Amino acid sequence: MSFWDIIWFIVISFAFIAYLMVLFHIIGDIFRDKDLSGGLKALWVICLIFFPFVTALVYLIARGPGMAERQATAMDQRQQAQDAYIQSVAGVKSPSAEIAQAKALLDAGTIDQAEYDTLKARALA
Repeated sequence: MSFWDIIWFIVISFAFIAYLMVLFHIIGDIFRDKDLSGGLKALWVICLIFFPFVTALVYLIARGPGMAERQATAMDQRQQAQDAYIQSVAGVKSPSAEIAQAKALLDAGTIDQAEYDTLKARALA
């Protein structure tokens, strides 16, 4: 093998791995989207199998902006679930929960503004 054969192999391998990453990301997005019906999901997957490059380009152009929104929503849901789990296991409240509880006490008249400020500062520390 010559030097250029090795370079060509590296370039082709990189392109193939990049394509696989895009393909799996698209498939994940198809099944994450609640707005698509089952038939449309099946159609997208079938098109990805038989016309992979064209379908991937069409999907990225037509539905690309929504992909980022769906991924951000999924990440937010995972983060909230993780925070809730950590709080339930450790018995620790998040700073926002502590501040909300202190605000409820302030609104109810149980504590005054100075105590609320102290609780808020402690929660944020």
